[in-house]
Amino acid sequence: MDQLTALVSSVNSVLWGPFCLIPLLVGAGIYFSLRLRFVQVRRFGRAWHAVFGNVRLFGDKADKQGMSSFQSLATAVAAQVGTGNLAGVATAIAMGGPGAIFWMWLAAFFGMATISVEAILAQLYRREGRDGHVSGGPAYYITYGLHCKPLAVFFSVMIIFALGFIGNMVQSNSIAGAFEVAFGIPSWIVGVICALIAAFIFIGGISRIAATTEKIVPVMAVFYLLGGLFVLIGFYDQIIPALKSIFIGAFNPSAATGGVIGATVKEAIRYGVARGLFSNEAGMGSTPHAHAMAKVKYPAQQGLVAMMGVFIDTFVVLNMTAIVILATGVLDGKTTGIALTQNAFQNGMGVFGLSFVAICLFFFAFSTIIGWYFFALQNVKFLFGPRAVRPYQLGVVFFVFLGSVLHVNLVWELADLFNGLMVIPNLIALIGLFKYAAKALEDYERATGVPGPAAAEKQ
Repeated sequence: MDQLTALVSSVNSVLWGPFCLIPLLVGAGIYFSLRLRFVQVRRFGRAWHAVFGNVRLFGDKADKQGMSSFQSLATAVAAQVGTGNLAGVATAIAMGGPGAIFWMWLAAFFGMATISVEAILAQLYRREGRDGHVSGGPAYYITYGLHCKPLAVFFSVMIIFALGFIGNMVQSNSIAGAFEVAFGIPSWIVGVICALIAAFIFIGGISRIAATTEKIVPVMAVFYLLGGLFVLIGFYDQIIPALKSIFIGAFNPSAATGGVIGATVKEAIRYGVARGLFSNEAGMGSTPHAHAMAKVKYPAQQGLVAMMGVFIDTFVVLNMTAIVILATGVLDGKTTGIALTQNAFQNGMGVFGLSFVAICLFFFAFSTIIGWYFFALQNVKFLFGPRAVRPYQLGVVFFVFLGSVLHVNLVWELADLFNGLMVIPNLIALIGLFKYAAKALEDYERATGVPGPAAAEKQ
């Protein structure tokens, strides 16, 4: 088993390394940003208003024709804001130094353009299934846009395993581990509770999923941010030095930490970009499943809304974890992952810090379970039709419980592998179909009286 884990890990180091997915994902983001004249800047105000001008904890009930734009975003953010925002960012700092955060910001900035293209294409190529429910995502725009069904099938298989089964297993494992450490609750009990809650939400269908995410996402984000602010008030004099260490560390990691972290610029870029992309999921092909369900007049509307998912994930929630870690001075060159985040909050909250992180991890990880279940579900229906939904639900519930009682080093590595493999067909589709997304954005901007890229070039 150890040999298999080492083998998969070595493959992942290449797949998620500086010569494969990282330059492909960042390169795609740069390309889309240039071609759309930095839509993430030009239309940020409109995107902000579209999201925060319509926040509702009790929105219209979702049905087979889809859900509200905010509910779609909440479902996407439920998956984006997960363990990566607590553990992933800590690992990036521990391995790449404070400067890794700067490269996370850069990847997220360009990723906002990528995820906008994903959401627009998901809207353009969504279809009504045999059960009368609207579905969409990469498998649909690969099939009906690129007309390459084998590539769509490959993507669907990868995402079902990566998110629906293996990914949700490691999420429940994170929850169980945190609760056992913080409260002494046996892992199997936590697993049973998680499985039962998951089953209740899954069986309720799209309406219950939408109703859950539109409530849990804003509440969990505010709760975590308030906790982070509480810690930072006690370390207010270290906030500016923390920010300085991020910019200094981006180009001189040793100077930023006084040699505590023996990182190079290459490692800062590698861990910052890789963990950032893994957290915000831009270009990975997961969140388009949620954005395809939005009931909007123009596909490009949801493209703008989707950008805010990356903004919230990286520039708000992930940043809070990073600043708390750096300001509290817990970076010692030895501790990493969730333990580093726990140390930071304990330093600011005392004994309650451990419980606070465990509670936040529960909401973050469980919301990811809901989002990932939903994303994979669209691909189960794409491959096998509505009859496969119930067996899939039972399978996910079983894996949620199983993950809580297993040591999952190999499973984490397999999740990374499948995640990486599903990126490739999605990027092929995004580049191949980009012109249709750009046209949809241009049509939207013309219809709403706002000059778009093409109009500006003609002036």
